[in-house]
Amino acid sequence: MLRRKHRNRLSVHAFEPQNGGVNGILSDGIGLAAGGANVIMQLSMLPIGRGVVESRVDGGRLDRHPLKRARTTFTYLAVASGGTDAEKRELRHQISRVHAQVRSDPDAPVPYSAFDQELQLWVAACIYWGVRDVMIRLHGPMDDADAEDFYRRAAAFGTTLQMPEDLWPESLRAFDEYWHRSIREIRMDDLTRDYLQRLAELRFLPRPLAALFGPANRFLTLGFLPEEFRRELGLPWTKRQQARFDRWLRLTASLNRVTPGVLRRFPYNLMLWDARRRIRRGVPII
Repeated sequence: MLRRKHRNRLSVHAFEPQNGGVNGILSDGIGLAAGGANVIMQLSMLPIGRGVVESRVDGGRLDRHPLKRARTTFTYLAVASGGTDAEKRELRHQISRVHAQVRSDPDAPVPYSAFDQELQLWVAACIYWGVRDVMIRLHGPMDDADAEDFYRRAAAFGTTLQMPEDLWPESLRAFDEYWHRSIREIRMDDLTRDYLQRLAELRFLPRPLAALFGPANRFLTLGFLPEEFRRELGLPWTKRQQARFDRWLRLTASLNRVTPGVLRRFPYNLMLWDARRRIRRGVPII
């Protein structure tokens, strides 16, 4: 059961796990409903979008290996959020080996490299912004001290990649300045926009599955996207859809509050357990 400091104020420490689960950064598995929106946010920075669309690492492509990509993404989030320093170093090492293959050709019109620290900062910033947005939508606002603590912990989303810690904005105020400055630079071209529209509508799945799950995924994805990203993506969003999304959020938040902690943290707790098992056995995490 949630423990609040006072009504409608969320304490980060209310989400500290029992018996070694995932820490307070990722406390609600239902937040994965916003995953599609967060992917689009990250890839809205054109070099990242082109890097993913043109990636030579076939096994890591969501549109070709959705189950494998989902597992590795959830594992990254779980370890970055709740892993030990040693586990984070091992994950970073394995990610680095994959990222070494993700770079543009010398004559590419949009140059990119998965080792670009500024782009990794953007990825981490999107993840933090999305996790914070979901937490506030589900539980209400945090007080200032908890918000800063939550923000400080979230630097791990970047440092578990190759982002140096000192690149993470020093405070929430500095982050908000970085965020508003950066979203003015988002851009999609025809290649990345088509790719991201297909992701939103799950058109990479077999047609019966896309027809079954695509409309709901598009609805949730657009609902969680900030307007600047929806506009760049080019998919419409109406006031009626917003009202429907708001009703869904209220119902989901109510159900989430009475869900037992071990179920509420699923699948992050399972992914952290699996990552630790793989490390012990010498099996790759990603």
